[in-house]
Amino acid sequence: LPLDKIKEIERISILACGSSYYTALAGKYIFEELTGIPVEVDYGSEFRYRKILLGKKDLTILISQSGETADTIAALRACREAGSYILALTNVRGSTISREADSVMYIKAGPEIGVATTKAFIGQLMCLYILSLYFAQVRKTLDSSEINKIIFELIKIPQMVEIILLKDPEIIKLSEEFFSFHNFLYLGRGINCPIALEGALKLKEISYIHAEGCPAGEMKHGPIALLDKTFPVVVVVPKDKVYNKVINNIKEVKARDTLVLAIAIEGDKEIINIVDRVFCIPKTLDILYPILSVIPLQLFAY
Repeated sequence: LPLDKIKEIERISILACGSSYYTALAGKYIFEELTGIPVEVDYGSEFRYRKILLGKKDLTILISQSGETADTIAALRACREAGSYILALTNVRGSTISREADSVMYIKAGPEIGVATTKAFIGQLMCLYILSLYFAQVRKTLDSSEINKIIFELIKIPQMVEIILLKDPEIIKLSEEFFSFHNFLYLGRGINCPIALEGALKLKEISYIHAEGCPAGEMKHGPIALLDKTFPVVVVVPKDKVYNKVINNIKEVKARDTLVLAIAIEGDKEIINIVDRVFCIPKTLDILYPILSVIPLQLFAY
C-alpha cells in the first residue's frame, strides 16, 4: 500500500461475510481508535445492492479467509468501478480476491480445515491491528511510545493464548453443564460486542444450538423478554472502560433468574459475586481483548 495513499485516505470501508464480518466490526473500533479515520462496515452480500458512494480517497478493505467468497468478490468489482483503492485481507495465495485487489495482506494462518473459522479469525484480527498501527505511524496519529506499547503487548499474545488453551478442561466442564440448553444469548459492549456475535455464530455453526448475539446495551430493547432460567446468557466482560455498564446489564439479566456465564479477566473479584460461572482470560490492553476473549467462545462451541 503506497505511503501517499495511506496519507490521503479520508474514509475506510470494510466488506466481509460470515465470521469475517465480525472481524471487520472489531476492525472498525481498532482503526478509528488508532488512526482517527472514519470506518464503515458492510456485509459483502448486501453492499452492491445500494448506491455505492466511494471515491479515490476511500480505501476498501475486503476480508475473506478463502479469497473466493462470491459475494465479497462481487463487492470488490463494484468498488473498483466506483474508483476506490482496494486492499485484500486473505489467507490463500493466488485466490480471486488476492489477484483482483490493488494490494494484498496475507493472513498466513495456514490452511483452515474446518468451515467454521477459528485460527483465521484470530489471524484476521492480528492483521487489522498491525495494519492500523502502520497507518497510525504513517499518519502520525500515535507517537512512537504508544505504538511500541501496543506492539509489546501484541508480542505477548501467543503466551496468553497458550494459557487459555491449557484451561481447556474448564471449558469442557462448562460445556457439560450447559449443553442441554436449547437457546443462548451472547452479550458484549464496545470492541467486544463483535466477539459476542461471533461466539453466538460459532455455537450455531458447530453445535446446532440456537444462539443470538447482541450489544449488551440493546438487550433491554426486546431480547430481555425471552430470558428465564431456560435461556442462559454468555457475557464478554473484561475490565475495560465499559465494564461498569456491562455489570449493570448482567444485573438486569440476573433479575430474570437467568444463568450467566462470564468471560472475564483474571483477578476480577467483583464478577464472581454477580454471575453463576466465570472463565478467566489474562489481562492485556483494552483494545486487544477481542483476541483473547474469542478463544474460550470457540472452544465452548466445539
